[in-house]
Amino acid sequence: MSKAPIGISGFSLYLPPYRVDLRDWSEWTGADWNKIRAVVGTGFRLLGPDQSVYTMAANSVLQLIRNYDIDPSRVRYLALGTESSTDNSAGAIIIKGMVDAALKAEGLPCISRNCEVPEFKHACLGGVYAMKNALRFLGTDGDDSLAIVVSADKALYRQGSSGEPTQGAGAVATLLERNPSIATIDLREAGTASDYRRVDFRKPLVNRNGTGASPDFVDIPVYNGKYSTSCYIDEVQRALEDMYRRRGLVATDYLRALRAVFMHRPYQRMPETGWSMAYLFALAQGSRDDQAELARYCEAADVETAALIAELSGPHDLKQFAVRERIADDVFPLSLRVTRAFRQDAAFSNVISHKVRLGAKRMRELGNLYSGALPAWVAAGLTEAAELNVDLTGEEILMVGYGSGDAADVIPMRIVDGWESATRTIDFDAALEPAIDLTREQYKAIREQGQVEALDYQPHAEFVVERIGAESAPSFEDAGIEYYRYIQ
Repeated sequence: MSKAPIGISGFSLYLPPYRVDLRDWSEWTGADWNKIRAVVGTGFRLLGPDQSVYTMAANSVLQLIRNYDIDPSRVRYLALGTESSTDNSAGAIIIKGMVDAALKAEGLPCISRNCEVPEFKHACLGGVYAMKNALRFLGTDGDDSLAIVVSADKALYRQGSSGEPTQGAGAVATLLERNPSIATIDLREAGTASDYRRVDFRKPLVNRNGTGASPDFVDIPVYNGKYSTSCYIDEVQRALEDMYRRRGLVATDYLRALRAVFMHRPYQRMPETGWSMAYLFALAQGSRDDQAELARYCEAADVETAALIAELSGPHDLKQFAVRERIADDVFPLSLRVTRAFRQDAAFSNVISHKVRLGAKRMRELGNLYSGALPAWVAAGLTEAAELNVDLTGEEILMVGYGSGDAADVIPMRIVDGWESATRTIDFDAALEPAIDLTREQYKAIREQGQVEALDYQPHAEFVVERIGAESAPSFEDAGIEYYRYIQ
């Protein structure tokens, strides 16, 4: 007797109300607004006073339960994917505690006492790893129970750095179950890859001068932008190749036929670049006709086709670039030149931009949500498809997750009949409201002091940090522990 299919039945998104308009930010900093708009996006959110990664996560989970009329007692798996957690002991259980308290206050059943509560951390891939393990749970000992995965993060960069406009904060809760309402997922069809990249993107828990632990530095990553882009391209390609092998796919045929792809997006342009590079890799390894197509792009870029194929064929030992002397070098210099020429070709629209189009406009407002970026884009893309009456039933759509350091997963999902109803329940646009545009002074105050005066916002139907414990005595300790309150 075959088992019931497993997959995704719902999403819920929570964003902090505090918004930085990137056009305003460009005026504050002297950045080129036209470039920022084209490459990065239009805005991002910041955590404000009395908010944390845990309150965002709990807000999205509670919304998911309400919006989809979930029986909480059936939830036996609640996982947190994050790289921004601040408690090195507890994680998802904190979220469960908050949600249970709110449900109990409303006279509703709590999440099952027999619920597993793991936390997954791997840069921006923690949410994907949490989802994969939720699917494995449902496929083994989960029986007819439900699983919820919440991906919650805050992305912060030093003021004045190249990463500053790519900040963001938010949480996405995903409902998974047997006989799903949106899409089925079979992990036997997925691909994965990983390799250690040293200085790609890290968050060491030590002061930058090496003198010891310092919470001031926990949220600010050590990163090397150009090298990180190369790592993203390479690891995604390795995961795709794993999927091609496992499924016996012809890469070029698959990429051309795919209806849509959703990728980890640290900023607006990165998925487009990453998907373009995936197509160049496929052409380089393809048939005579594929390589003839590649030659056309090479000619437009004034690059020899043989030289490009040699560059794409590798081997690619990126760690040799992870040193001061080479960190600013391009790992794929010819490929990036050809990619720029490819953008001007008529084929680019059908093969690349058309496949990463669904939901892209909404995502320009979110900034980088780290682990939440991929599920947020899936939710945004499905929302747009439902609005435009795009028939995705039976279509395969590819999810591409990536986490710096680094690792990648490519996971196909197949859209099921009736997906539109569950998708409309997401109510994506409701998560974009309210949006309170910060002034330059308010932005700096939140970034530098974590507090700001005159914020015109009163929390409603959400969790807040009521206080942070400060006692450290032999009889009682709670120093650093957050206490939460649900505001009706």
